[in-house]
Amino acid sequence: MQPACVLLALGSLVLSATGDLTPDVCSQIFHSGVYPGFPRAIKTNDPEVLKAARYSVEKFNNCTNDIFLFKESQLRRALVQIVKGLKYMLDMEIGRTTCKKTKHPSLDNCDFQTNHTLKMTLSCYSEVWVIPWLHRFEVPVLHCH
Repeated sequence: MQPACVLLALGSLVLSATGDLTPDVCSQIFHSGVYPGFPRAIKTNDPEVLKAARYSVEKFNNCTNDIFLFKESQLRRALVQIVKGLKYMLDMEIGRTTCKKTKHPSLDNCDFQTNHTLKMTLSCYSEVWVIPWLHRFEVPVLHCH
């Protein structure tokens, strides 16, 4: 019967309780570049990333006094981390649209401003915490400049 614990590590091999040298599974896991709980890159066109970005922009729109709505124009980078749910870390650009806040349209139907004096793009970093089983979204971090 093989023990569940490693007794002695010898480089990339371990000595089991039976005295046999076997591959060190722990070393293989730790050298794979993927660590439990560490952020990892995710595609910026992933549907869940896009949903998190949209939620982030909606939060931005609720916090500004701008008469026009903003929406995400470019997702430059996305990371995801498994924490009591999923934490998305987004580096994106948002742009002012032609839609006014008072009409509350869907952002999908809003075009970006083309008027030179009204056009505005902001660079944002956002963290969106998603707890799927509670259908809950939170934006604890949102910095735009």
